Amino acid sequence: MGGLVLNGEALSKRIEASLARRVARIRSAGGRTPTLATILVGEDPASVTYVRMKGNACRRVGMQARKLLLPEETMTEALLAEIDRLNADPDVHGILLQHPVPERIDERACFDRIAVEKDVDGVTCLGFGRIALGVPAYGSATPAGIVTLLEHYRIPIAGRHAVVVGRSPILGKPMAAMLLNRDATVTVCHSRTRGLAGLVGQADLVVGAVGIPEFIRAEWIRDGAVVVDAGYHPDGVGDVELRAVVDRCAAYTPVPGGVGPMTIATLLAQTVAVAEGSAS
Repeated sequence: MGGLVLNGEALSKRIEASLARRVARIRSAGGRTPTLATILVGEDPASVTYVRMKGNACRRVGMQARKLLLPEETMTEALLAEIDRLNADPDVHGILLQHPVPERIDERACFDRIAVEKDVDGVTCLGFGRIALGVPAYGSATPAGIVTLLEHYRIPIAGRHAVVVGRSPILGKPMAAMLLNRDATVTVCHSRTRGLAGLVGQADLVVGAVGIPEFIRAEWIRDGAVVVDAGYHPDGVGDVELRAVVDRCAAYTPVPGGVGPMTIATLLAQTVAVAEGSAS
């Protein structure tokens, strides 16, 4: 018998249904329609697809999706000016700068130019610092979605040993902070960690966030662990050798249909929360 499937696709649909009701309440009360502005620099095919998916999700719940397409040759100062314009626009509740941007652009400077109150993707240094210190902020969408998924399925976090494999500033590091804030004991590893197999083998909860297809081997994972695979690659696999461990783990996120839908649902939920706050 396989482990419990942590079905992010099903949960995201429930979240969207709830968001649709919340958006309707805002609009019926005369408030501004929750609006997510997405900035895309260039025409990277994967980024174009992600932006389209986010726009479609906004429309499903009655939100507005404002898509800003900038040419590949855009420079840092021009992008900063567009972010400033969106920061000052009261009709915009959330701002998302699609990663990656062209190499000529200072991505960190542009992320940090987003007003923290509109940072619904959790990419600013200030937002991350607040999360790390346990101060209210909008967390990075993927790790925040993972936490929502774990809590929905009543997966224990407090007192558990969580091993996060990956250290990116928008996934691995904020994931570790969020789990630590919920009383997990957290070990952060990466592709250069020595003795990685042994560390993963100690985990009650494994989070694969390293960005390498099936980098985390099934034999590293102990029986009864919870496996969260936050990776997705063109051949349809994640960061964990998932097929070989589903019969031994207590619970797992499928790829696709696990973490991915929760990222978009979280992005929408945090944008709606901004709109509700501005309407109160």
